[in-house]
Amino acid sequence: MDEQRSDSGEGERAHRPEGGSRALGADVAHAARAIRYGGLVLMPTETVYGLAADAGNALAVAAVYEAKGRPSFNPLIAHVADVAMARRIARFDDRAEALARAFWPGPLTLVLPVADEQAVCDLARAGLDTVAVRAPGHPLAQALIEAVGGPVVAPSANRSGRPSPTTYADAVEETGSATAAALDGGACRIGLESTVVALLDQPRLLRPGAVTRAQIEAVIGTLAEAEADAKRSPGRLTRHYAPNAPVRLDASEPADGEAWLSFGPSGTGPFNLSPRGDLAEAAANLFAYLRAADRTAPSGIAIAPIPDEGLGEAINDRLKRAAGFVG
Repeated sequence: MDEQRSDSGEGERAHRPEGGSRALGADVAHAARAIRYGGLVLMPTETVYGLAADAGNALAVAAVYEAKGRPSFNPLIAHVADVAMARRIARFDDRAEALARAFWPGPLTLVLPVADEQAVCDLARAGLDTVAVRAPGHPLAQALIEAVGGPVVAPSANRSGRPSPTTYADAVEETGSATAAALDGGACRIGLESTVVALLDQPRLLRPGAVTRAQIEAVIGTLAEAEADAKRSPGRLTRHYAPNAPVRLDASEPADGEAWLSFGPSGTGPFNLSPRGDLAEAAANLFAYLRAADRTAPSGIAIAPIPDEGLGEAINDRLKRAAGFVG
């Protein structure tokens, strides 16, 4: 919130994660202190690992953008401990209250009119008059935010455009060198970023995720399409979640030199997203398998068709962005 936090936090930066240190990762108090003094922290959530910073500290938010190589026009999500904290930074209506009751803590982000422009700084909101907010379900994330005492931004802890890290080791590999502390929460349970819904006029689904369109519509009614408010959502860049190798979608089999991400009982190879054809399992494996396939230095990555229903809508959204097909 004030610039003194950044200046007085240099001592914390000596504590950098090396080799996946679980002793450091377990120290929530140390991680919260690092955030309060302007440092960055690797934070596990139920979706993916986040690169956390004080949402109100513009210098810390700038450090997040720098560590990720992320364009500043892409807004960040403010993570809160509970609905009470969310109401301090965003203006809730009846629809927001209903969705928070139904799905928080959990993988649902709400885009709402901002209520406190200092608690979530202009840079974190990409200059918008709205704020994206969610209450994560991971106990370490909840403990960290409560210890900080205010909202933290925590975009996925990957370099911008790369697959999101769903394990502690991958998070450290991606952006660990930029952090003052790290929390090791094991493998992420969901492995796919949160669903994002804008509640500004008509409710709009800006980004599909583990909370499905059908589940949301059962609570607040029909969702409009995203185009009008797409700029207000994280993860809306055309080429996003991308490995180094080019991605080929809806493939029937791999070409020579391609790594193969298969799906279902008839799938072959080491990177079968779900041998049982389970979409939740496929979502949990998606980014880790994209990373693992990319490490084999293939000429490309071929991906089998994924059913475009339920959670499959979110999986296909991420795959299209990895291939550079949507904006």
